[in-house]
Amino acid sequence: MKTWKILPSYLMKNKMKKLIFISLLLLGTMAVKAQDRDEHREKIKALKTAHITEGLNLTPAEAQQFWPIYNDFEEKRRELYRRERADIENLECMTEKEATSKLDEYVEIEKEDFLLKKKYYNDLRQFFSAKKIMQLKQLEEEFNRKLMREYRARRESSQK
Repeated sequence: MKTWKILPSYLMKNKMKKLIFISLLLLGTMAVKAQDRDEHREKIKALKTAHITEGLNLTPAEAQQFWPIYNDFEEKRRELYRRERADIENLECMTEKEATSKLDEYVEIEKEDFLLKKKYYNDLRQFFSAKKIMQLKQLEEEFNRKLMREYRARRESSQK
């Protein structure tokens, strides 16, 4: 039979201090990464805002009307994207009824996205011409392509 020795209390306190220190260090690192991610998103948003403002040559009055509508649209689209991309838990164990329900949800999300875009374009038509809205769409696509090129270039350079 094995006997267990009890560590002296000063050794136990040292181990607890180390454990607490390591835990705090890990939590701090995770918080910094989340903060870095948020700062990165804000930086991208600021660059996109500048790109669109410059590309559309918005007047202060147009900008005042445009940005609240645009930001609201972007937030609602992001929420739809999150809903659509939600993880499917254990697909192998999913029943046919659950799969059908999930597919119905995808269709509903697509409908909501369509209606959201329709409202967005109608709202923009109150103060932008159709041509300017098409220019906006083009600027967004251009920005996204540029962002992806930069992301890929950074990824490739970090792998070398």
